[in-house]
Amino acid sequence: MVNKILMVCLGNTCRSTIAEAVMLETLKNAGLGQNWQVDSAGIADWNIDCPAEPRALNTMKKHGLSYSNRGRQIQEIDFHQFDYIFGMDENNIKHLKRLAPSNSKAQILLLGDFGLPKNERIIVDPYFDHDDAGFEKAYQQSVIACEAFLKSVLTNK
Repeated sequence: MVNKILMVCLGNTCRSTIAEAVMLETLKNAGLGQNWQVDSAGIADWNIDCPAEPRALNTMKKHGLSYSNRGRQIQEIDFHQFDYIFGMDENNIKHLKRLAPSNSKAQILLLGDFGLPKNERIIVDPYFDHDDAGFEKAYQQSVIACEAFLKSVLTNK
C-alpha cells in the first residue's frame, strides 16, 4: 500500500515546495521512499505550471535537495487521492477544510503540529521577505515536522 502526502501553502512556490522536498528526503533516509508518494499544491492559482521561487530552490540546493516540480492548484480529486494534506498555517487549514468535499478521505493537518514548539508551529510565508532567512527557517521547521510526523505514523501502525 502506498501512502500519499500533499503539502499545501497559498501559492505553491515557497513553503509547500520546501516541505515536499524535505518529506521526500525524510522518507528516503528512512528507507520508505517506495511506500510513499509526496506532492505539493497551492490554494491559489497564481503559480500554475511555474517553477518554485528561486530563493526556495536555492535553500533546497544548499541542503542537497533537488526539486523540479511545477506549481499547481489543489483540486477536489486531491481530497480523495491523498491520505494526508498538510497546510503550513491556519489560513491554509481554514481554506482546505472549506474546499474538502464531505466524503474526503484525506486528513487535513497543520504540518507544524508535529515536533515544533507551540510558538513555532506556523510556517510563515517568506515570499515577501527581502532575504533568504525565512526560506531557511521554513526548511528547518519542515525537517523537524516531517521527521516527527513520520515517527508518529510509524509508532501508531
